[in-house]
Amino acid sequence: MNGKIIYLDNNATTRVAPEVFEAMQPYFCEFYGNPSSIHRFGGSVAAAIENARRQVAELLGAVYRDREGNASEIIFTSCGTEGDNSAINAALAALPERRKIVTTAVEHPAVLHYCDELASGKGYIVEKIGVDSCGRLDMAALKAAVDDNTAIVSAMWGNNETGTIFPVKEIAAIAHAKGAYFHTDAVQAAGKVPVNAAECDADFIAISGHKLHAPKGVGALYIRRGIPFVPLICGGHQEKMRRGGTENVASIVGLGKACEIARTALETEYTQLKTMRDAFEAKLLAAIPRIRINGDPENRLPGTSSVSFECIEGESILMLLDMFGICASSGSACTTGSLEPSHVLRAMGIPYSAAHGTIRFSLSRYNTMEELDFVVEKLPPIIARLREISPYWEESK
Repeated sequence: MNGKIIYLDNNATTRVAPEVFEAMQPYFCEFYGNPSSIHRFGGSVAAAIENARRQVAELLGAVYRDREGNASEIIFTSCGTEGDNSAINAALAALPERRKIVTTAVEHPAVLHYCDELASGKGYIVEKIGVDSCGRLDMAALKAAVDDNTAIVSAMWGNNETGTIFPVKEIAAIAHAKGAYFHTDAVQAAGKVPVNAAECDADFIAISGHKLHAPKGVGALYIRRGIPFVPLICGGHQEKMRRGGTENVASIVGLGKACEIARTALETEYTQLKTMRDAFEAKLLAAIPRIRINGDPENRLPGTSSVSFECIEGESILMLLDMFGICASSGSACTTGSLEPSHVLRAMGIPYSAAHGTIRFSLSRYNTMEELDFVVEKLPPIIARLREISPYWEESK
């Protein structure tokens, strides 16, 4: 394995699938027309965008075209962050008399930071619902928080750090019972578990291309038919006036292809990733004392494994793993670099001594059990070495 990169940070970003790259290539130098142009050359590019829109809609169980031929429920964005912000912005604009947002304490910063800005800058009330030690949402607290002043409930489909999956259909029902909209950040879930807009009854669903083997810089937002939508980005007539700016054609084509691949391989990949992850965690638990697996043991994204190693620093573990070409993270890529344990682990009440030593391993279709076995071989001596020089380890015995 020496000299080879073992990439286990797929929740941060994924490699672009070869089939996706191949689909994108013609739209750089061959079919480079502006899709808004009225000539046939631009029209062929516009057709490629519509094909990608259909592919995304099929992955999300959304409407591409209704019987009257009206616009799709899918618009293209630059990323998951834009999708999350756009959904919240649209809901607040649609219900201006309502001044409350209900979300969770473990959301991605794309939601939490935007909500904080709305609270401090525009006077909105933001209520963040807590979770238990497995990252499961306090549904009683959620139900109590959603009232007639609530404009939107935003709760992620699957957590980016622990993989814990929320009961989105039940959350949607709670929101709708009070006349509020429901948005879910499905960036980590799409392509890994079934995400069906019609079945979950969501009003908005945000996804991002680089989490499912499409390129960075492209995403999509599902907007349920009939929802009033005020765009976050205003400009031209693109996306049926719902998102201004010339389309990122090659990346949109790539996202469409990635969604098509994910839809056809969903069941097989779910089983493959879950089997590998469960075997990996079992081997780690057997080889290393005083570790814990974070997240809901029964309801997690299949490729996410958050492991806490007591009494050592996660950054030290990552540096030593990197010497063997093993790439992992200490949590979300959007919070890595902070010296504090992640907000997700703090919300779960993970002890400080364990939260500081938490590593997230996240798998994709391109990983193998051989790679995971290499990690299991190298990790125990790394943990033992770090604990030998840790004053907290001796104190904890």
